[in-house]
Amino acid sequence: MTPFADALAALATLQPAGIAARFSIEDAPGQLNRAQFPALLVRPYDEQERRLFRERGEAFEALAFANGPALVTCAVTHLLLVAPEDSGLGARSQLPPLASLLDAYFAALAADPMLGGALASPARVSVEAGVFTFGDLRCIGAALRHRWQVAY
Repeated sequence: MTPFADALAALATLQPAGIAARFSIEDAPGQLNRAQFPALLVRPYDEQERRLFRERGEAFEALAFANGPALVTCAVTHLLLVAPEDSGLGARSQLPPLASLLDAYFAALAADPMLGGALASPARVSVEAGVFTFGDLRCIGAALRHRWQVAY
């Protein structure tokens, strides 16, 4: 049984409207080409140096393992990259598409908040929009920071 890996795989299959490419932890490229934008990448770690949200929990936190299901709280990032920062008319031109893609993302997640049963409770997600470096590109996007409960 691999509940955490199953939840990561389920997250990679989330299908928000308007996304050109989705990547799991197994098939994520080291670099995106412009045809792959907007893209979603599953990241089981925090890759940003500086975060707007100050809470930094442990990646895994054990909850009640006695007299009930063994629950583990996991922190996972789903990285939404809209476009390279230098594309179009610059960063400001990417903000309306970012807002639309976030709406589509949350609509898709609302339709399946437990990722097909991979989670023990609905995903809790916080959003941090900004400029993210991926490969050698600086991209406009958002880090969707999921907090999950996974049962073992």
